Amino acid sequence: MDKFICFGLTEPDYGSDASSLKTTATKTEGGYLINGCKRWIGNATFADYIVVWAKNADDGNRIQAFIVTRGSPGLKTSKIENKYSLRMVQNADIEMKDVFVPTKNKLTKSKDFATGTNVILEASRLGVAWMIAGVAAGAYEAALKYALKRQQFGKPIAKYQLIQEKLSRMLNICEMMNSNLILVSMAMDKGKSTIGQVGRVKSGCSRSAREVVSIAREVCGGNGIILDNHVMKCMLDMEAMHTYEGTYEVNMLVSGRELTGGLKSFK
Repeated sequence: MDKFICFGLTEPDYGSDASSLKTTATKTEGGYLINGCKRWIGNATFADYIVVWAKNADDGNRIQAFIVTRGSPGLKTSKIENKYSLRMVQNADIEMKDVFVPTKNKLTKSKDFATGTNVILEASRLGVAWMIAGVAAGAYEAALKYALKRQQFGKPIAKYQLIQEKLSRMLNICEMMNSNLILVSMAMDKGKSTIGQVGRVKSGCSRSAREVVSIAREVCGGNGIILDNHVMKCMLDMEAMHTYEGTYEVNMLVSGRELTGGLKSFK
């Protein structure tokens, strides 16, 4: 039987500053009691298991992972309403009050933030960067399709120089994103990528992709603001991905810390 699982890291007051999370795990007979809140957790309303990241009060408040089973007493999940971006993912709030987790549900290889959460974020940020590149490519393809069929002043708008420049610029940006992503992905496959490198490519892609979807909307003119031509959906989704898995600024500062030999511009 298939099981669904979700990743419970972000909290109402702690997004980019994830290492300051407030959720706690306290040792009790046979396991741990989890207390705290999580927010923006994808698919938490129906996931069978939630990997909750919490500070282990009995292990120096190190951030560790605990598997919470759906239906556990004290666990409450609620869908975040009125979300207009990345609607394919149903995000939720999670509340936990003395939720019991047996000892066997503690992920032992995740000893602290560096050996657990950070390792996962390095891989997942690269995955998000690929999603961003895919959405940008989709916006370009939709704009090209529209430009070829849309007639103005007796000919397709794709025949006009300004439109051709926009189409060429979009494709050029998409090609550069893909080239960068391939290089970083190859480095990760070889175990040679770094968290700074991944943060840089994620931020760079999201910033560049925002330009692509904006140009695509311009190409489609007034029809670009309706969902029929797809580009407005791309614009909305891109807004979520621009701050998804860390904001542009924080990811770039992670890169900067690495480039300067560990000089920290934030905690």
